Amino acid sequence: MRAFQLVQAQKPPELREVPVPDPGPGQVLVKVGGAGACHSDLHLMEAPAERLPKLPFTIGHENAGWVEKLGPGATGFASGDPVMVYGPWGCGTCASCRVGMENYCENSGGLGGGGLAGPDGGMAPYMLVPATRFLIPLGTLDPRQAAPLSDAGLTSYHAVNRSVHLLGPGSTAVVIGAGGLGQMAIQILRALSAATTVVAVDTDADKLETAKRMGADEVLLSGEDAVTRIKDMTRQQGAQLVLDMVGIEPTLRMAAQVARVLGHLTIVGLGGGALPVNFSNPPHECSVASPYWGSLPELMEVITLAQQQKIKMLLEHFSLERANEAYQLLHDGKIQGRAVITPHP
Repeated sequence: MRAFQLVQAQKPPELREVPVPDPGPGQVLVKVGGAGACHSDLHLMEAPAERLPKLPFTIGHENAGWVEKLGPGATGFASGDPVMVYGPWGCGTCASCRVGMENYCENSGGLGGGGLAGPDGGMAPYMLVPATRFLIPLGTLDPRQAAPLSDAGLTSYHAVNRSVHLLGPGSTAVVIGAGGLGQMAIQILRALSAATTVVAVDTDADKLETAKRMGADEVLLSGEDAVTRIKDMTRQQGAQLVLDMVGIEPTLRMAAQVARVLGHLTIVGLGGGALPVNFSNPPHECSVASPYWGSLPELMEVITLAQQQKIKMLLEHFSLERANEAYQLLHDGKIQGRAVITPHP
C-alpha cells in the first residue's frame, strides 16, 4: 500500500510503498476512512531532525475508519465496525492513563500516538492500533466525516469543558481564531453552556461569517476596537473564559487584555508566542493554562454531541495523492474548516 510519510526533516512528506501491517496480540488493523490534516503536522514538517522521532513514519494522528482485522486476544469489536481512533497513546498503567487521561501519560507525556511521535498514523489505507482501548464506536457517524473529532473536536472540547463552571448566565467567552478549532470551540460552548455570550475574533471576515453561522453571538475583526468592544460588553470586567486558538504574541496580548479577574486564559494554539506575566498581567488570579488534547471519556462525549448533531465541522476532502496540496492550503490559511485525507476512494 502507499503511505504518506515524513522521510526527511524539513522536507515535504512523500508517498511511499509500505507493507500492510498484520496485527499482533491485542492489536487492531483499521481500514482508514479519513485522516485529518492538522497544524501540528505542519510543525512536524518544519521541525529540525533532533526534534523528530525515528524516520520515516506515516503521519496523520486524527483518524477514523472501520475495523479490518483483530489480532490474537483483541476483543470487543468485529470486522467492519466503524471506529474513532483516540490519538494520544499512553502506557495504560500510570495514574493518568488509569482514568482515561492518556494525553497526560506519566511515561510518554501523551506523545505516543500514531502519526505524531513515531508509530505510523492514518494517512495510508490501513493503520495499526496497539490496543482496543484506543477505539471508540462511531455508531451511525461516517468515519470520513468524523475523523477531525479525534483532535480538533476533542482538543476544543477539553479546553472548554475544564472551564464550564465559570460560564453561567451573564458570562462571556471569547474565542480568538475562528479556523477549524475555533469553529468547533464555538459550537461546544453553545452545547455545554447555552447561557454564555460567545464572541469570536479573527483577522478574516469570511471566517467570522462562518463563526456567526456556528453560533457566535458577536464576531469582531481583531484589533484594538475588538478589545474595546469586549470590555464594553462586560462592563469593563473582561471575559470569564478566553480561548486563544492561535497562540502568537499579538493574540496572547489580546487575550490578556480581555480576560478578567478570577477568569481562565487558555492557550490552545501552537503559534509559539510568549505571554508576559507579572503582578498585574494577566488580571489577578486569572489562571493561564495550555491544555493538551483531551481524555478518552471526553472523546466519547464529543462523539455523542456529534451523533446528536449538536456539533459539526466544515470539511474539505482530499485523496492521498493530493495530501501535499491539502497541507499547502492549510499552511496558506485557505482551508475554511478541516482538510481530511481519504485513502480509499
